[in-house]
Amino acid sequence: MWKIGVTGSIGTGKSTLLEAFAKADVPVSSADQAVAELYAGDAVAPVEALFPGVSKGGVVDRQELARRLAADPSGFKRLEAVVHPLVRARIARFLVEAERVGAVAAAVEVPLLFESGYDYGFDAIAVTHVDDAIQRERVMVRPGMTVEKLETLLARQMPQAEKKARATYLFDTGRKRAEIEDMVSELVDGIRARQKIK
Repeated sequence: MWKIGVTGSIGTGKSTLLEAFAKADVPVSSADQAVAELYAGDAVAPVEALFPGVSKGGVVDRQELARRLAADPSGFKRLEAVVHPLVRARIARFLVEAERVGAVAAAVEVPLLFESGYDYGFDAIAVTHVDDAIQRERVMVRPGMTVEKLETLLARQMPQAEKKARATYLFDTGRKRAEIEDMVSELVDGIRARQKIK
């Protein structure tokens, strides 16, 4: 099974690309979705222990957590030490299951794939990118987003140019969605053809 990591800077269309893989009948998973589930489950107690008062009704309040981290960015390392191992375990289970059911490929979105330095065992990396102006425009319309918050997020991310240089596959999401879906479909067809040759 061909394991594909999907990454890219904030606002560059990672979710759009993941949806295109799903449409091409490739099992998909998302680190962000795993975090959302963990923030309503296994991660609540350890995150609350790190940032008292950040959980409400048994769920981590992401807006409050973001506010705390913006005020003290040193908290990111402590948070990641707790949450990242839980996310990685979920991704590992997803990949094992996708292979067990005979999937030709699986795609996993990991926003901070390069930044984390963790080796997920991906065979290829698909990187999304877009013009800087479009990126900022997309991000600034998100609920609760401020210029300060965006700058904090960008400061923690590798520049787009560097991510592109490390890519196996590049996807410019400034294109129409249908074009991206066609590119993914062609890519998956190529993977299927290679698997048959083996």
